[in-house]
Amino acid sequence: MTDLVTIASEGLSARINPFGAELSSLTDAAGREYMTDADPAFWSGRAPLLFPIVGALADDTLRSGGQSYRMPKHGFARRSAFGLKEHSADRVVFRLEESAETRSCYPFAFALDMAFMLSGMTLEMIATVHNTGGEPLPFSFGYHPAFAWPLPGSADKAAHRILFEADEPRPIRQLDMASGLIAPGGAPTPVKGREISLDPELFRHDALIWTELASRRLSYGAESGAWLDVAFPDSPMLGIWQVPGARYICIEPWQGHADPLGFSGDFGEKPGVVVLPEGESCSFRMEVTVRPA
Repeated sequence: MTDLVTIASEGLSARINPFGAELSSLTDAAGREYMTDADPAFWSGRAPLLFPIVGALADDTLRSGGQSYRMPKHGFARRSAFGLKEHSADRVVFRLEESAETRSCYPFAFALDMAFMLSGMTLEMIATVHNTGGEPLPFSFGYHPAFAWPLPGSADKAAHRILFEADEPRPIRQLDMASGLIAPGGAPTPVKGREISLDPELFRHDALIWTELASRRLSYGAESGAWLDVAFPDSPMLGIWQVPGARYICIEPWQGHADPLGFSGDFGEKPGVVVLPEGESCSFRMEVTVRPA
């Protein structure tokens, strides 16, 4: 089993697994856990990184330059061992670089740095993608953290809600259950003004997906209980998901999403994909501020 790497501030402690550079635990000074219990009866993930794709590709196939490559759902970063690049008391940086294994399914040169930093009651995460090759680099990236539902010290699950920073009247997208791809059209938003009242029934048809999101910040919690303030200034899309009945809620800022049903084009032409010029870098920041009960 891989040893977890720990960082801490005066208010929080985080443990990260170098396998996948996955946030495994976020606790406050009283020892209260704000991440999932990872019950395998529902889902054993904790906070996988989605790279170089978000969601599924049609037939699990990435098409680029006239060639086809097998690519699993959400990409390979979550199943890759990252190297330890930096580590101090309150900061750690991991790196994943191209290899023969990555090139077998993704024929591009890249480096992915994943930084975690704690300050007071805030965890800051910054993913930076570097194009280390001699051609444009197409990719998507997403966060997939599973937070405790209910939060520690909070009210009943049914009292929890999500408050967006702005009204979100636009329709959401849903997955085609047979293929796992984005279904055509949209569905009415579950947001009433700026608020979603959380209910497992919302997820009977998988994730709620926003491809046109006004907000770059939201809060999750319950009145008279704990809250998490979540900021994602660089991610224009969002997924919210759980396996119905589980004790977590995933709040997932994304750059990109699953293939639209019927899409069969080059990966670089897919909606939501970033095409990074040679020698350039692109970062995606996510901040989680804990307000204990």
